[in-house]
Amino acid sequence: MRKRNNKEIQLTTYDDLLGISNEESVDTEKIKIVPLNDLYDFKDHLFRVVDDEKMEELTESIRERGVLLPILVRKTNDEEYEIISGHRRTHAARLAGIEKVPVIIRELSDDDATIVMVDSNIQREEILPSEKAYAFQMKLEAIQHKGIKGEESREVVGEANGLSGRQVSRYIKLTNLLPELLEMVDEKKIAIKLAVEIAELSESEQQEILDYFNLGYKVSLEQVKAIKNKEKSTDIIERS
Repeated sequence: MRKRNNKEIQLTTYDDLLGISNEESVDTEKIKIVPLNDLYDFKDHLFRVVDDEKMEELTESIRERGVLLPILVRKTNDEEYEIISGHRRTHAARLAGIEKVPVIIRELSDDDATIVMVDSNIQREEILPSEKAYAFQMKLEAIQHKGIKGEESREVVGEANGLSGRQVSRYIKLTNLLPELLEMVDEKKIAIKLAVEIAELSESEQQEILDYFNLGYKVSLEQVKAIKNKEKSTDIIERS
């Protein structure tokens, strides 16, 4: 595979957009204070914002100290802003009763905004497999729009997360699962390795497996592979 020339396509990072390096803090001249009511969630934002114990802690911190890290946004019109990174902070600020928050406004294309939105959320510890799968898919599409294609695009997606292109592909396959099966993956009722194999089956075959699970039966990796091999054998017979 041809090695990528990093100078060909530059992908903007979250720290680049905030003006952060290893030794620098956010440039206060870039920060603007705006009303919370002028902020709106990123379109198709897929990461959960949950009212759990961590949210309570974040809310209390913001109530005492305010929003210390500015929210990254892009302008949608003269009075409204789309949140790129900072959905949890925005929600906590609302819970804390704060009316205005600091933001950094950047001009971003849809693809750059998607890449930054994914990168700024994907490292969180509580990310579900389904969230990671759809996030990788969104970022992959954005990167491909910028001109990086094929396996190389999957390698780029994985770089920020210490994953190979093959591992990225496996996660993205989970988006082919029936919703009920994907929910079982999130609930750790189905291992990811098994789920990836199931995701390669047809919808009707996935439904049969779901029915088995619902009846209380276990489905092994070997059984799923046997179904896949049977399907391939049938295809060969039909073609011949």
